Amino acid sequence: MREIVLDTETTGFDPSTGDRLVEIGCLELINQVPTGRVFHTYINPEREVPEGAYNVHGLSYDFLKAHPTFPEVSSLFLEFIQEEPLVIHNAKFDMKFLNAELKKDGRLEIPFHRAIDTLAIARKKFPGSPASLDALCKRFGIDNKARDKHGALIDAELLAQVYIELLGGKQRELVLNFASLNKGEDALQRKVREPRSFAPTDEEIALHQALLARLTV
Repeated sequence: MREIVLDTETTGFDPSTGDRLVEIGCLELINQVPTGRVFHTYINPEREVPEGAYNVHGLSYDFLKAHPTFPEVSSLFLEFIQEEPLVIHNAKFDMKFLNAELKKDGRLEIPFHRAIDTLAIARKKFPGSPASLDALCKRFGIDNKARDKHGALIDAELLAQVYIELLGGKQRELVLNFASLNKGEDALQRKVREPRSFAPTDEEIALHQALLARLTV
């Protein structure tokens, strides 16, 4: 099973007011194991980056304007994610930006049902507890010291580890479910041995009787 863990950085909170993507980071999971394949790009938003957004991710327009615009990377992005499920923390946020950019580029939007929202999973699993990416890293003992600012690729890498833990951890299939071992035609067939007799020898009987005699004195 192939899944794509995805994160974005933006110039703000709402694409309908002119905010744009500035970074996309994705990594590939096969059966919930990172393969090492990633897609990462900075994006020229064709507008200034507000101070508040800069303080979050540290990406200035002076830096970003030297990078491609979204239409210049959209084909590579779509080729990487293909039709796979997208693992995203707070999926509504990232999906609205991705779809706004795809729409501007004249492309089909990504259906929201493809998103696996780890924020929703965490809130359901740990109701009332903090569910930010940093809080979940702390809960699961995941080292996030390298994350001094938000970054799409490093956040996707951390999110992949969080996602695996939310699913039960790396050893979630190692369960002592003996009933499941006996299901199906390929179940392990155990041979039952016939009972064996271990009759005592004459010497063992004599020693036993001698012991009983001493105990009853």
